[in-house]
Amino acid sequence: MADRLSVFKTYKLYVGGKFPRSESGRVYEVTDSEGNWLANAPLASRKDARDAVVAARKAFGGWSGATAYNRGQILYRVAEMLEGRRAQFTAEVAAAEGLAEAEAAAQVDAAVDRWVWYAGWSDKVAQIAGSANPVAGPYFNLSSPEPTGVVAVLAPQESSFLGLVSVLAPAIVTGNTVVAVASERAPLPALSLAEVLATSDLPGGVVNLLSGRTAELGAPLAAHQDVNAIDLAGADAELAAELETAAADNLKRVRRPAPVDWSADPGTGRLLSFLETKTVWHPTGV
Repeated sequence: MADRLSVFKTYKLYVGGKFPRSESGRVYEVTDSEGNWLANAPLASRKDARDAVVAARKAFGGWSGATAYNRGQILYRVAEMLEGRRAQFTAEVAAAEGLAEAEAAAQVDAAVDRWVWYAGWSDKVAQIAGSANPVAGPYFNLSSPEPTGVVAVLAPQESSFLGLVSVLAPAIVTGNTVVAVASERAPLPALSLAEVLATSDLPGGVVNLLSGRTAELGAPLAAHQDVNAIDLAGADAELAAELETAAADNLKRVRRPAPVDWSADPGTGRLLSFLETKTVWHPTGV
């Protein structure tokens, strides 16, 4: 039997539920931890970032208006789909981060578990972030959490898969939509995650994934007037300072980068970072 030619995978962006190439036509080489070529990833442009924001805004109404129970079901479905492709993601994470197979498998298992963990929080956030407030007067005063809107996420650079899931899941489970920039050095697990999201009942536009230069894509997202918040997890100190300045122009909510052990219990900090509080007054009657 003749030797088969290898079928190389073509990685694409994920915008609005579709898989476009970068409008610029650019790609860049992705290598493993030893410098061996793995694939060409799309080098997204500022135009791609703006298109992703448009898609995220279009999806926001439907996603934020869905029931918390439904959002939790969809996140759990993502975990189911990932479990079925565990071997693929283990190989991609091992190559991307230079890990032994057992270590990479542990990272993938933790990422699957994290989707399940955040899925469970979907209908419980209101209990910990909302309140009935005592006021002086014949009124009910109730505070409830609501999603901020479109959130830009710069994914962690060193944790290409578990870190990405750890910043992505808490943003969308509460009803936000996201434009995420994958790890610049190791974007392939993120781009493969897009294929899972596309087949997991997640509406198109809720998550939009871009690969490319973090600084090049972070700048237009931080300055974009229709992005309501930005997570700078994957920015270095110098870039973070620049993006914070740009974000201040339209009063974006900013989560600054900080050292994180992505394998540790995530707590509720990120879950609550991109929520607003709505307070309603209502007379109690006579």
